Amino acid sequence: MPKMKTHKGAKRRFKITAGGKVLQQKGVRGNKINRPSRSQRKWGKDQPSSPANREHLRVALPYGLK
Repeated sequence: MPKMKTHKGAKRRFKITAGGKVLQQKGVRGNKINRPSRSQRKWGKDQPSSPANREHLRVALPYGLK
């Protein structure tokens, strides 16, 4: 049986911790002008992903989620 392919966009956007949590970066990073400081503080940090995305990520990252 052939190897399954990893979705390259998902590989760049999501990170899987050793404990199995899925982290993602928020998508508001494009325009840094006129953004409140409280939202700028979150730009460097990964946020936990929604549990609803877990089934989609299982297909996109076959070797990342167990």
